Amino acid sequence: MRVSFDAEAGVTGILGASGCGKSMTLRCIAGIEKPDEGYIVLNGETLFDSKKKINIPPQKRRVGYLFQGYALFPNMNVKKNILCGLHKEKNADKRHKEFLNIIKLLQLEGLENLLPSQLSGGQAQRAALARILVNRPCLLMLDEPFSALDSHLQEHLQIEMKHLLEQYDGMVLMVTHNRDEAYHLCSQIAIMDSGKFSAMKPASILFSDPGTITAAVVTGCKNIAAARKTGKYEVEVPDWNLKFTTEQPVKDDVCAIGIRAHYFNAETLQNRFLVYKTDEMEELFEWLIRFRYVNQKEGTQDIWWRLPKDQMPRLMPQALGIEPSNIHLLSSPNY
Repeated sequence: MRVSFDAEAGVTGILGASGCGKSMTLRCIAGIEKPDEGYIVLNGETLFDSKKKINIPPQKRRVGYLFQGYALFPNMNVKKNILCGLHKEKNADKRHKEFLNIIKLLQLEGLENLLPSQLSGGQAQRAALARILVNRPCLLMLDEPFSALDSHLQEHLQIEMKHLLEQYDGMVLMVTHNRDEAYHLCSQIAIMDSGKFSAMKPASILFSDPGTITAAVVTGCKNIAAARKTGKYEVEVPDWNLKFTTEQPVKDDVCAIGIRAHYFNAETLQNRFLVYKTDEMEELFEWLIRFRYVNQKEGTQDIWWRLPKDQMPRLMPQALGIEPSNIHLLSSPNY
């Protein structure tokens, strides 16, 4: 694992597949794991430096770490759990004031005497956050904060979390494998692959221009095919026996294109080619159609087209087009 990055104010997401090293990165920053070599600096303070033999203990790093399971003490009520974050404050009045402020901020009034086992998933998450934030960390780290919750609660708490993070004036690192969470909550996103970062961009830019094959895959691009440059604004896809016009200038290192499943359009005239349907599947709110280009090579993967149910055509169009701006030009990660 070789990780190198700089994070600024706001929420930086670390997005990648399970097992790629996301959580290990947070554990090294928190001091739970010791890196083999390198250095970690937070706001100008060196937390770890292998060459200088510096390794600040976890409790002195001023780093807040929200674990996947929240790690509340099961035999303590909400109030005692939160006050654990204030163990360094010896003034009883200040401790009580900070406690009242944090339970109001995180909407925990009335839950002070409940044990973690008596809390809902959302309440437990807020109690764990309260214990962390009351200590005013310089850096807040969230490790898959919604992974243990059902999908309905995930969406609800994402909105709550977004509002909470907007009020937090420190840096935030959030690990996730969920692209929707990353897009909703993060101002910038780093893509991790096999222990390395392959891209780091503002969230909106990353999704509109992923840049690498890895970034395209983890941001949900379903149609990726090998390609080569054939002109300043043209690429050829050998597996499809087609050439596509692009909006962006094609760089010499392009090795693939990506087309999101929602980008195909029966009315678009540019990059319009003959197709035929191979399969279809009805989903809750959309149809997923699989198709192939007429001259596509045998043995290559079908192409995905998603569209809302109210736009599902009675018959499969004979041709589909793609706007040049919707052709993602991709390179391999440059490690």
